[in-house]
Amino acid sequence: MRALILAPLAALAACATVPPEPQLPQGTAARGDPARAVPAALETIVTTNPRVDADDPALWADPRDPARAVIFATDKTDGLYVHDMDGRVRQFLRSGPLDNVDVRDGFRVGGKDYVLVAAMERKRFGIMTFLFDPDTLETRPYGFIPTDMGEPYGSCMGKRGGNFYVVANNKAGGIFQYRITAGPSGPVATLERRMKVATQPEGCVVDEKADTLYLGEEDVAIWRFDFDPRGSADPMQVAVADGIRLTADIEGLAILRDRGVDYLIASSQGDATFPVWRIEGANHVYVGRFAVEGGAIDAVTGTDGIDAWSGPIGPFPEGAIAMHDTADGDGPQQNFKVVDWRDVRRALGL
Repeated sequence: MRALILAPLAALAACATVPPEPQLPQGTAARGDPARAVPAALETIVTTNPRVDADDPALWADPRDPARAVIFATDKTDGLYVHDMDGRVRQFLRSGPLDNVDVRDGFRVGGKDYVLVAAMERKRFGIMTFLFDPDTLETRPYGFIPTDMGEPYGSCMGKRGGNFYVVANNKAGGIFQYRITAGPSGPVATLERRMKVATQPEGCVVDEKADTLYLGEEDVAIWRFDFDPRGSADPMQVAVADGIRLTADIEGLAILRDRGVDYLIASSQGDATFPVWRIEGANHVYVGRFAVEGGAIDAVTGTDGIDAWSGPIGPFPEGAIAMHDTADGDGPQQNFKVVDWRDVRRALGL
């Protein structure tokens, strides 16, 4: 078991406004509070590649008819998968080694609104974009955006005041907020802000309702930033990687809204669990954690990226959470599992 880093580095400690959670001595195995079992409701099925190096999912449902839905999923070797909501491959777009993927709808190109899909491309060091047509449910490459940030690692997307943003980070702790626009020959990125954490980050999520950005510094903590490019670049600490509630590596982050309550969900790679906090303004109330196990589909035994959808999507009337799984059953194949939010809500007593 990796040694746990128990507190943020001194340079960032002054930014914390939430008291640290109980901590374990260095080298102690994560014990945590009991992770509640939640069964997977479906899984992605890949027959196009004998060993997909999976990483991160993104969910989308048509607001006009939420039964029309897809799962975007990255392969760190080959490109982007698009799955139907029965798990089967709808499309595969060979586009290089991609990791974190996210989507935002209403991106206008040539007089038509598309869903903008963006993922970090780690060979050419930039952002690979796609356009998903909400009418045909078909995806096509849009264009590659080179960056000068070095090797990208994690990313997420957000909208603010009609503008579309990709927030990307690198292994050195740099965080870069790019505004994405439709140019005459493809996408254009304008760097509007740089931020920083002390060590390697990866997963992030934008809370557009609160105009905030959550970011996971893998071995340290979850941080919250102002999403306004003109706002403060100083983060507030949300939760520490203490080995009790949250175990390093901190990977994906997601937000789900349910019955007037907003929840922050993390992917805790160190023990393949998913801790959940209720967002109450500047406060984050820990409500428990779950593990994906039980039922007819194999358990999530190792995890990376995560995404959540609020409200109806495909066969899930009240929301769903998708997460990476290191091993599909006993074989070498990686894939993605999806859980019904109602099962999580029931397991955690929400």
